[in-house]
Amino acid sequence: MKFLIYIFVLFLVVPATAQDDIYPAKKQTGTIIINNGTIHTGTGQVIPRGTVVVTDGRIQKVGDRPENMAGATVIDAAGKHVYPGLILANTDLGLREILSGVRGSNDYYELGDYNPDVRSIVAYNADSKVINTLRSNGILLANVAPSGRFLTGTSSVVQLDAWTWEDALYTADIGMFLNLPALFRSPRSSGGDPVKEDMKKIEALKVFFQEAKAYLKGTERRETNLKFEAMRPLFEQKQQLFINADISRQILMAIDLAKTFGIRVVIVGGSDSYLLADLLKQNQIPVILNSIHALPTMEDDDVDQPFKTPAILQKAGVLFALNDNEGSSRYRNLAFFAGTATAYGLSKEEALQAITLNAARILGIEKQTGSLETGKDANIVIATGDILDMKSSVVTDALIQGRRIDLNNKHKQLYERYRHKYQLQ
Repeated sequence: MKFLIYIFVLFLVVPATAQDDIYPAKKQTGTIIINNGTIHTGTGQVIPRGTVVVTDGRIQKVGDRPENMAGATVIDAAGKHVYPGLILANTDLGLREILSGVRGSNDYYELGDYNPDVRSIVAYNADSKVINTLRSNGILLANVAPSGRFLTGTSSVVQLDAWTWEDALYTADIGMFLNLPALFRSPRSSGGDPVKEDMKKIEALKVFFQEAKAYLKGTERRETNLKFEAMRPLFEQKQQLFINADISRQILMAIDLAKTFGIRVVIVGGSDSYLLADLLKQNQIPVILNSIHALPTMEDDDVDQPFKTPAILQKAGVLFALNDNEGSSRYRNLAFFAGTATAYGLSKEEALQAITLNAARILGIEKQTGSLETGKDANIVIATGDILDMKSSVVTDALIQGRRIDLNNKHKQLYERYRHKYQLQ
């Protein structure tokens, strides 16, 4: 009986998540020319009526004069804006499909405190229906990270037009993720000292790091410790440690970990990063600011502090990226968060850079993508209106590594379905 129920549920779930008429584009060959658009390179430069030439998946030229080549595919972007593909710097995209009720659609959380050997990429579902809604808003790349209690595992960058996780993989295992304890006693805390308990957890983490370092320095081993082996890229600075930290105490602890173990650290969340901007700059620690459409973390902060923080970090010279980790809207509002930041001190090109080139720099992929420059992958978005403006932005074309991708999605299909049903065309 249980088996029959399982089969019945499976048949209900699979059609609900399928989008069989939306599939990855073929590898780009030949030349594509984008003419007459306003080019926003992602480096701060804007070229009115500019041109981007793409050959075999890479940007061959960015200029201010129209190009014509025999046999080339020409996209006329007159009256439109051309941007680098947007980058989601921290997400569970492809790991978490239906937020509640269908456990079989989710594979984002591992049991245990120390899981450095967990690789998020092998659980990535390239068929997620959420992916296509992000592409329609200009998001073409994402850093997919695992969740868990403490040390959760490694993240990888994917491009959002693929059949399988192997096809989607852009850069593997770029960083390890750590959830720092709160280090905060709330008014609701009852019994014991939560800060003291959190400090014990951090001391245990330091012991784990020390033991891993000692193991990796040793030459003779009776057996292989997979968790310690997984730490090797981190200690060799081939990986970064992405630390989820919001309040000042957590950020200070993250800086201490970076100094103690000689590792590269990125702050994720960073609500209080504006208070420590100079210290972050001094230690060359970047920040990924999660959804800024939120109330401040602390009661005595300005109510609009999340909106102002990007401009404070920009002024201090801290490398930062904006991110959307909102579960309700499923990450699609990344560009509009950047738009909000322009109303609170950032210029439009600085805000664009915070979701393109800055994100690429933090993720270590700036040589491949993040801006419209010669030699980089042709990850390009073409939109009417300002892509940072929810009212005017409509993405009309997108290229991932030169491939013109299908911008249809389940939401658009349902919209057209019910327009037809109620004769609203």
